[in-house]
Amino acid sequence: MTADHLISTYFATGTLPDLPRDHFIDGQFVPPAGGARMQSYDPGRAVPFGDFAAGTAADVDHAVHSATRGFAIWRETPPAQRCAILMEVARLIRAEADRLAVVESLDSGKTLAEAQGDIAGSARLFEYYAGAADKLDGRSVNLGNDNAAFSLREPVGVTAHIVPWNYPTSTLVRGIAPALAAGCSAVVKPAETTPYTALMIAELLIRAGVPAGVVNVVTGTGQEAGAPLVQDPRVRHVTFTGSVATGVGVMQAVAPNVTGLTLELGGKSPLVACADADPEAVAEGALWAIFSNAGQICSAGSRLVIHRDLHAPVLERLVAKAQALRFGHGLRNADMGAVNSDRHLAAITAHLDSARARGAEILCGGNPACDPDTGTGWFFEPTILDRLPADDPAIQQEIFGPVLGVQVFEDEDQAIALANGTDFALAAGIYTCDISTALRLSRRIDAGQVTVNDYWAGGIELPFGGNRKSGFGREKGLEGLDAYTRAKAITLSV
Repeated sequence: MTADHLISTYFATGTLPDLPRDHFIDGQFVPPAGGARMQSYDPGRAVPFGDFAAGTAADVDHAVHSATRGFAIWRETPPAQRCAILMEVARLIRAEADRLAVVESLDSGKTLAEAQGDIAGSARLFEYYAGAADKLDGRSVNLGNDNAAFSLREPVGVTAHIVPWNYPTSTLVRGIAPALAAGCSAVVKPAETTPYTALMIAELLIRAGVPAGVVNVVTGTGQEAGAPLVQDPRVRHVTFTGSVATGVGVMQAVAPNVTGLTLELGGKSPLVACADADPEAVAEGALWAIFSNAGQICSAGSRLVIHRDLHAPVLERLVAKAQALRFGHGLRNADMGAVNSDRHLAAITAHLDSARARGAEILCGGNPACDPDTGTGWFFEPTILDRLPADDPAIQQEIFGPVLGVQVFEDEDQAIALANGTDFALAAGIYTCDISTALRLSRRIDAGQVTVNDYWAGGIELPFGGNRKSGFGREKGLEGLDAYTRAKAITLSV
């Protein structure tokens, strides 16, 4: 079915045909061991549209056992063959792009255009790591005439992937694509509010030629399915994307097994606008840095750190742009979709109620909302809070919604102090017309990635990850392979 046909079907029936409902283990869909199921909600209408398996420790044990057997097969698959299979995965994702995008939009609340971009990027990720599968070489080392020495890069084994709800497909793929390229197997636990695309991708992997058991998906809650997965001693690396608090819990859970760990956690990323920047470019960049995906992005530009001379011309433009955004159901071509759940909407609302009580200056927005066409759904208005002090909770805490905090600086040292003035260090943007200023600020700002005169300009070829409480380890780029391989040194006496 085309995207238009799927959308028409959904609005006519309240569901989509052939949604996967069970776990995916050992190459097939498997009902939950305990028989329990959960509902998945459409955030744009605040109604359920499907159900799925509620996993338990028994399901996780089954999946990890399957992945252990799958690893024994996949690690011995010639790298060139792994390359060809992953290229076929990319082709199948493109062939199924309409269905994947509609399901992702419906499940997460994001706009269809955003979901389509996520699916296209996921296909590209498989292509990128397919190209690396047959190039994971070691090196030879000269130890002198009496020895020959070299190193190998080996797959680490079974890997676990805890996937968040804000980017359920692309976050899944940026973990499993390099893992598969390296020869690892995987068990995936998608977020309980966005389970479907992980199950759909797993089925496509089998169709592409990935052996049964190499990729398994167990759906359910973090407590019932995620916790036993990260605690399983057969898992040799965990990749987790989520909140700082949960990430700390994952660290504690994997420590007894000395399991490898990649953490991509929260962010409170600054967009620093210097006095010489173009006001229109800053306003447009800040608009999409914070309001894309309704601000539910760990690397969102949630703080505008702006020179006092630029404040008035930028904020005048930015407020007008924010107020002109059309929010509505993700499948209705809105500019901004719903937030993911009623619980998350309540959390964002609580942040703004607190800011209002503190006397924060709210230039626009600040309230929960609904789809203007239907009066339903979980939405929050595009919101801008002006001239916040450095210690304000709206500056220090990740709101994870369409809320921008504005901070004003007078000189470069103050800009750096404000930019680095939170516990997070994930991403940053810089707007300036001076290349020396751009390079100097890029070095002084503590962040895993910095973009100049744009935001999120880096592609999948560049490493992504944070410092400090934003986590550790890197995904994407060739660096994304490091977590899934280990070096082995071999020396021969001759």
